[in-house]
Amino acid sequence: MKRIAILLWALLLVVGCKKEEHPAPPATEQTLLMYLPWSDNLTSFFLTNIEDMKRVIEQGIPEHCRVLVYFMSSSTDGRLFEIYDRKGIVCERDLATYKNIAFTTAEGIGEVLKDVKRLAPAKRYAMTIGSHGMAWLPAHPGQSLSASGSMLTSDGTPEREYWEHTAADGLPLTRWFGGQSQNHRCDIASLATALQESELHMEYILFDNCYMSSIEVAYDLRQVADYLIASPCEIMNYGFPYAEVGGKMIGTPDYPAICDGFVEFYNHYTYYNEAYPYGNIAAIKCSEIEPLAALMKQINAAATHAVDLQTIQSFDYLSQHRFFDLGDYVAHYSADEALKAAFAAQLERMIPSTHRGHTPKFYSSGYIFPMRSFSGISTSDPSLNSACAEKKQTAWWKATH
Repeated sequence: MKRIAILLWALLLVVGCKKEEHPAPPATEQTLLMYLPWSDNLTSFFLTNIEDMKRVIEQGIPEHCRVLVYFMSSSTDGRLFEIYDRKGIVCERDLATYKNIAFTTAEGIGEVLKDVKRLAPAKRYAMTIGSHGMAWLPAHPGQSLSASGSMLTSDGTPEREYWEHTAADGLPLTRWFGGQSQNHRCDIASLATALQESELHMEYILFDNCYMSSIEVAYDLRQVADYLIASPCEIMNYGFPYAEVGGKMIGTPDYPAICDGFVEFYNHYTYYNEAYPYGNIAAIKCSEIEPLAALMKQINAAATHAVDLQTIQSFDYLSQHRFFDLGDYVAHYSADEALKAAFAAQLERMIPSTHRGHTPKFYSSGYIFPMRSFSGISTSDPSLNSACAEKKQTAWWKATH
């Protein structure tokens, strides 16, 4: 009898989620897209992220809001589907499939975005992006690379990336904008172009990736989103705790609650019964980025002394750091007290203290470091690391020097 009951329940579940043919509404209030491109070893964690968002939908989301997922099960195959509640059962509705899509290009991303706009029209759009991440660094850098694709240090030895540490040492994974290999990575400028050409302005873009709260990234995306939600550090393999904070993302976004929920989750995070209480997050208001750039340009023009990089809060384990806390950098770099105060005030407008949070320590490639200063966003401006050699080509550098 128990087996029959289970079979009947499974049959009802299949019937309950049977594909429906009724048309989508002309325009809903909000469409949230979970964008999960091929990212090699993160696939199983993406599936967990989707299941966690299903739990949010099961608990109830605001009316006239839709949640779409773009998921790549391989480097060639993509699927766009909707997750929704139908009489208490969370179902999936297929919307489109993709074969051999150029998912690292503006054209490939734009193809998906245009389908989202056509199949789930809305007054407002939002987007989460799950993958590995390396802030603004080029997907195809001009610097010398090792056979594994890593940067070479000054003595010619490979500089191990964070995913190479986890694979080699049995440490928990953390999250590139794209995959581990160069041909699976996407430049930030390509994302911005795809959004512009698709005529999709995002209410927010949430980067579920390492190191993406970067002023160089934010400057590139300042015109295609109202807010960016991201971490200046590595994000653990589990990614964003959608089950806990997804309800704050759908409908009217509650940015302080999203940040608080993220930090609270990671304060208690464990991986195989080991505690990994490391998580840092910020919600960046894009309309305040250009005024910050104008002040940074004045600071750079007035600067008269070099900075001891060892005194600045960094966010990576490398001896020659790639990413420094922007607020702490300017505090050490500028000798003009008036400019320094103006920059700090503008930075607070861009990332209010209510819109950022961090655990006492942060994680990088198996190493643990104290968080001494946290403005919520990084910069590579003072970096001497060879991987950052192309920083002068970024729009942020050109706007501020």
